[in-house]
Formats: sequence, C-alpha cells, structure tokens
Amino acid sequence: MSKKLLRQLFPQEKPIIGMIHLRALPGSPRYDPETMDMERIIALAVEEARMLQDQGVDGLQVENIHDFPYLPGEAIGPETAASLAVATHRVIQAVSIPVGVNCHLNGGMQALAAAVAAGGGWIRVFEWVNAYVSHAGLTEGIGAKLARYRSFLKAEAVRFFCDVNVKHGSHFLISDRSVEEQAFDAESEGAEAIIVTGFETGQAPTPEKVRRLASAVGIPLLLGSGVSVQNAASLLEFADGAIVGSAFKKEGNWKNPVDPQRVREFMRSVEEIRREGRAK
Repeated sequence: MSKKLLRQLFPQEKPIIGMIHLRALPGSPRYDPETMDMERIIALAVEEARMLQDQGVDGLQVENIHDFPYLPGEAIGPETAASLAVATHRVIQAVSIPVGVNCHLNGGMQALAAAVAAGGGWIRVFEWVNAYVSHAGLTEGIGAKLARYRSFLKAEAVRFFCDVNVKHGSHFLISDRSVEEQAFDAESEGAEAIIVTGFETGQAPTPEKVRRLASAVGIPLLLGSGVSVQNAASLLEFADGAIVGSAFKKEGNWKNPVDPQRVREFMRSVEEIRREGRAK
C-alpha cells in the first residue's frame, strides 16, 4: 500500500481512527453475562461508535482490550473471533465511516476472520515480522500466515496495519536491529501500513522516532498510542494519521467511557493541523 492508497480507505488527510474498546467478551476471565452480556456489550459499542462519528472521527477500530490476561494468538479461541465479528458487524451497520479490527494478543488470524465476516477494512497486527516478549510470552511474527490466510479467504480488500517495536513488551531479541530496520523488515514482508507507539498504552512515541520511521518507509505511518491535543501537531507533522483511544476517554483513561467533549476538542485541533498543511 503506497501512501496514496491510504486515501482509498479514508478520504480525509491524516485520518483519525477512534477506538471501540469492547467490554470483556465470552471466554475471557472478566466476562459476566449477568451484568454485561453480548447484547449490552454491543449496545455500548454502537453507542460509542455513533458518538465518535458524530464528533468527526474518520474511522473506528474494534478490539477486545478487556480480555486480559491475554492469550497468545494461536491459543485464542473461536468464541473470541465470533464475538469480535458480531460486534464489529453491528458497529459497521451503525456508522458510515470505515471500521477495522484488532484482537489481543497478536490474534491476527482471528481478527482477519472477524473482519472478513463483518466487512471490516483492516486489521491491526502487533508483530508482523521478527519477535518480542509480551505479557503473553514470546510473540512471533505472523505475517507469512496472515498473507496466506487472506489469500485463502479471498480478502485482499482487508489491509494489514502493522506495529513496529510495539508497546507492552521487550524487544531485546532484535536489539541489534534499529527501529528503522524493523520497519523495513515489515514493509518488505508485506505490511501495508506501519504503526508507531510509545512503550505503554497512552504513552506517545517521540517526534524524533516518528520522523525516523516516516523517512524509512514508503507506506503509510500511523501513530498508535499517546496522541493528544497537546502533542498532535508535533507528531502528525511526520505521521499520516493516528489511532486514538485514551485521549477520547473521560480523564484520559482508556478504561473509561468516551467523552464527547474530549473527542470534539481533539478533532478541532486536527482540523487546524490539516488546514495548516494545505496552506503550506
């Protein structure tokens, strides 16, 4: 995917993708059908999706973030893929902006199956190539499996958005390779967009890290954590868009509900950035 092809998904410059953080799904330790069954989970997801769209967000990404402690990708059960597919489909029916899927942790096969079933436009893959040590243990690249699975499903329209030097883990296994080299690895092995993050959820990458990655790849570069009203201009100067979760939530905490005022303020700042970019 060249940088121009990002516009096939998003007509806007520097698109902002808002997170739909599904409550704990069936099969996960925190799932409680008495207080939060699937219908309630979906209703909340649809409510937040419409709220984000109403405040100007350009796309949405549905994920099972409350399913911790996370299983490694190959151990994630069919109940998770099925739940993600149903919830994503209902979100897609409720909005008119593009929607993607992410399955923790590095559940790319499950995310792709859900995206195909639901009509999603992309999936996020935490480890496309190489390997790192995550909360779930050794997490290895799954790009080769995903490329073949997408071909098998005849789902080339679902794009691969892939992290490099992803948050929540140790990358000592490939410490002899720079972040730019890791990004080159991902691009050369078929990643269609690169995601750059800080070290934790809600923590931003440095502008220098974003600049270095932007100069190292020829595919879109998306910010994947920590983007806020305060740092959006410095980070989006080099990035092609952003995935935003914490900044849209009450008190900036990803576990809280979406705060429409925070979303509105953020999108106003992004529109100013877009206007300044067009004026240059």
